[in-house]
Amino acid sequence: MRKQQQGFTLIEIAIVLVIIGLLLGGVLKGQELIQNARVRNVIAQQDGIKAAFFGFQDRYRGIPGDYSPTLANQNIPGAGTTCGGNGDSLIKNTTFTGSASSENICAWYHLSKANFITGSYSGSGTTENANNSPVNPFGGPMQIIYDSTYSDPSGSPSSVHNIKTGINIPASILAEVDRKLDDGYPSSGAFRFSTYGSVTAASCIVAGTAPAPDTWSIASGATVCGGASLF
Repeated sequence: MRKQQQGFTLIEIAIVLVIIGLLLGGVLKGQELIQNARVRNVIAQQDGIKAAFFGFQDRYRGIPGDYSPTLANQNIPGAGTTCGGNGDSLIKNTTFTGSASSENICAWYHLSKANFITGSYSGSGTTENANNSPVNPFGGPMQIIYDSTYSDPSGSPSSVHNIKTGINIPASILAEVDRKLDDGYPSSGAFRFSTYGSVTAASCIVAGTAPAPDTWSIASGATVCGGASLF
């Protein structure tokens, strides 16, 4: 006689459902941990570069990148005369006499040669890339510069020194960075959305209708965004 095949018991089904729940919970928790680590990494980069900027200014009485090639050669070990600026205390995307590269590129070169940041940067060029500037956790080259390339409700922001996070960062991560560092809104405070790297505002922020502020476009799942820390 053939033995009659039996189905799963309620206990067996319950055990399977518990296991599936634990697996799903583990996956979701793992994703949350990864997300939090990336947020912390972006924040650490911003804070570290600010500290390096002010440390350089305090030691050399000058601004990295804007520091003249002559002074860099005299005071920064190994810097040579290849990179520097005009000494007007502003980091600009401009090449001055005596330097083959723009000040925003020379800034990373000076900071690294002076051991205020880790990494080795070429100090060559006028546009940031992985060879002449640090990159964020998503591979986007960062920027330190005096400009107005950041979001502002007035539509006409004033030029200030700022650190660009670089592109390829999800809006959800930038929103969390903004909440931890500032007010959580992309067009106000010390941390803002930036179009640096040809990022479009429409893809990364949701325009608010006054008096409601702009918000980060989290629901859209935007992943190619960038921000700027103003100082």
